[in-house]
Amino acid sequence: MTTYLQQAQTGVWDVRASFLPHVYFEGVNLAGGIALLLPPQPVDEQIADRVLDRLDGLVVTGGPDVDPAWYGQAPHATTDQPARARDEWEFALIKGALGRGIPVLGVCRGAQLLNIALGGTLHQHLPEVIGHTHHQKGNAVFGTSAVRTVAGTRLAGLIGESSDAQCYHHQAIDRIGDGLIVSASDTDGVIEAVELPGADFVLGVQWHPEERLDDIRLFTGVVDAARVYATERVS
Repeated sequence: MTTYLQQAQTGVWDVRASFLPHVYFEGVNLAGGIALLLPPQPVDEQIADRVLDRLDGLVVTGGPDVDPAWYGQAPHATTDQPARARDEWEFALIKGALGRGIPVLGVCRGAQLLNIALGGTLHQHLPEVIGHTHHQKGNAVFGTSAVRTVAGTRLAGLIGESSDAQCYHHQAIDRIGDGLIVSASDTDGVIEAVELPGADFVLGVQWHPEERLDDIRLFTGVVDAARVYATERVS
């Protein structure tokens, strides 16, 4: 599971730190998986390969906006300052995982990174597209969106026809990356999930499943796929 890298306060300390909210790895644990945290760090293909040699699945977590330079755009006034070290780390892990067939679940920012890694783009400020701020209310208050899945997709097989999703994003997928398909949208027409068709588990959701651990079906999906990958790798 990828992590943040930013200034953090704990007790008397105010330091730059790697961290991840507990609900993420609690979701993996509840689904029967073992969580390993992957902090942003200097990366090249060899480093990414050595890390991926030891993983059975990859969860790319939420966080700040992706640097729009990655998809050929200038930053919008509302776009976060780039966290380029994290971007580079997570792109390397995603591309390496896709090349190996390692199961991938992207959450919010993770879904956006997956799309960009495959040549897609983002809407940098969703309120300018749909006319409201419901998807990111601010002050750590999640909005609830009704998402409808596309029949026959992996996502539909995991969660059924529809779900109430916990959202906190002001950006969203615009042009779809190569090979991806849309597997869910909300009532505003916002793309809420994408996936790669085929045998490999590659799924990105724009919402935050870790905020609703009474429903761990997405975590169960990636953990089950990781278990299959691990078994096939050693057989």
